[in-house]
This record gives sequence, structure tokens and C-alpha cells, in this order.
Amino acid sequence: MVRGKIDKVKDNIKYIRGDATRPVGEGTKIIAHCCNDIGAWGAGFVMAISRRWPEPKKEYKRFVKHGCGLGDVLYVKCEEDIWVANIIGQKGIHKRGNQVPIRYGAIRKGFISLKKHALKRNATVHIPDMIGCGLAGGSRQEMIKIINEELEGIDVYVYKI
Repeated sequence: MVRGKIDKVKDNIKYIRGDATRPVGEGTKIIAHCCNDIGAWGAGFVMAISRRWPEPKKEYKRFVKHGCGLGDVLYVKCEEDIWVANIIGQKGIHKRGNQVPIRYGAIRKGFISLKKHALKRNATVHIPDMIGCGLAGGSRQEMIKIINEELEGIDVYVYKI
């Protein structure tokens, strides 16, 4: 893979080597990532976001404090053409027995909102590899399926570092 160039296109997803906080292309871009429902921000992809912009963390903390729920999405404008979509897609931050934090129904609901937001702004969607599969414990195959089903018709870029 060459950094910043599309490595492959499969289904609705363009895979690219690079940093999802520095999305490629022209026009409006939405960086989507998975957050928990308890206000914990301090590990995983959020650290890369925090190095670029303080607003997504600040607004997320306020969002959780005021009662957001699973599947809700907070859109934060960070630059003229870059938004961050904080998708509340995980319940807590720790595995409980066999139950991992990721909630696929919440991710699906968040992606439905994300698609509407992207279409309204004629935006592309940029996702770290693979959203919800690190600390949240999700399945890569399930996340790819959800992306393809819920973001059909949207240009989606998945970034591998």
C-alpha cells in the first residue's frame, strides 16, 4: 500500500493507508468513530482525534452528561470541511462475561444518521480501521457488513496506519 493512495475497493469501501484524522479528497469530509455511553475518552482512536482538535472531546463529554443514548451521534465541526461524528456505539468500556462493549444495533442506528448527514452535506465518510473492533471488541466482518448496508451510496474510506 502507498500512503494516501487507495489500495483496494471492496463493496462500498475504499481502503487506504494513512491517518483518518487527515482525510483525503476534496470537499466535506466526516470522520466517524465509535464512542462509549459513559463519557470515557482516553484510549484508542480518540487519542488521535484529541491531538488534532479539542472540540470533539469537549462536546462529547457535554453530550454524555446531558443524556445521550446508544445509537445517538454528535457531529462536531472541526475545520471548514471536516466534521467528526462521535457515534455512541458501545455500552460502557469493559467486557462483561461474554458481552463485549460494542452494540451493533447502536452502530447501525448511528450509521443511518451518518448517511443522512453525509448526503445533506455532500460529504465523504472516513473511518479508522476498523471502527468498533479494537477496545469495543467488535467483529471486523460484522462492521464491514453494517458499513456496506447502511452507508450504501456514500464514498467510504477506511484507513489503515
